[in-house]
Amino acid sequence: MDGVTTNEGFRSGFACFIGRPNVGKSTLMNALVGTKVAITSNRPQTTRRAIRGIVHRPDAQLIVVDTPGLHKPRTLLGERLDSLVRSTLTEVDAIGFCVPADEKVGPGDKYIARELAGIKKTPIVAIVTKTDLTPPERVAEQLMAVGQLGDFADIVPCSAADGFQVDLVGDLLIQHLPEGMPLYPEGDLTDEPEQVLVAELIREAALEGVRDELPHSIAVVVDEMAPREGRDDFMDVYAHLYVERDSQKGIIIGHKGSRLREVGSGARKQIEALLGTKVYLDLRVSVLKEWQRDPKHLRRLGFYD
Repeated sequence: MDGVTTNEGFRSGFACFIGRPNVGKSTLMNALVGTKVAITSNRPQTTRRAIRGIVHRPDAQLIVVDTPGLHKPRTLLGERLDSLVRSTLTEVDAIGFCVPADEKVGPGDKYIARELAGIKKTPIVAIVTKTDLTPPERVAEQLMAVGQLGDFADIVPCSAADGFQVDLVGDLLIQHLPEGMPLYPEGDLTDEPEQVLVAELIREAALEGVRDELPHSIAVVVDEMAPREGRDDFMDVYAHLYVERDSQKGIIIGHKGSRLREVGSGARKQIEALLGTKVYLDLRVSVLKEWQRDPKHLRRLGFYD
């Protein structure tokens, strides 16, 4: 009939990336979506939430769920992040198991492969990431090593850094999605609230160049975010960075506040790009002792049971 459109053959659904910390899951999701929806860092355990990025194609809509790295937890926060990953695995239509090309398959990869072996009905695509960091012959060896970890629907090498086979990763995940209508409006790139994205951008800026023990101890909460009165081109953002010890507070603030000013400057540029408006960013640093192990503090910071 004239004037009637059909979505026959259109596929839509969810896929998640799983892997040990720092294997490039967030960078790959951003590359698939075509913009930054998840923060990235060379520090393990950067991702702390199941962030959804939306990939729009003429014949499909793929919602990619970026999960925290799966590992043996040492804190209550770690236990809750692992629980989040496991619950996500049961809710998606396809799973992308990420293993980096530039590191030998190790105990962490084998641990996750054993977890995935118990998931019988969901197709799993093994993705060898970071191929730009290693020679082709090493990539070939890694593909063979990953193939021995389990029974995967596909195995594919890719590099989010230079775009190598990123679209193919999307193709392989999409072919496992059910047929159905789009789940999000055209143009939506994530379903994360803006305040959550802003908090994550501040945490990303705070992670740059800090000591190894600090990243796991940083949490960020946006206390208030609103347009400035009488201005529709200016946003006021008030946020708190929480650490676990006074010594960590000193690291974040730096000599005479120099480090905190750097964090604020870096974060503000990213937030302005996200919101498309000028931003006044007010950052405060507070100590919440052992917050990663305290249920009350975890709830306050948004990490629920």
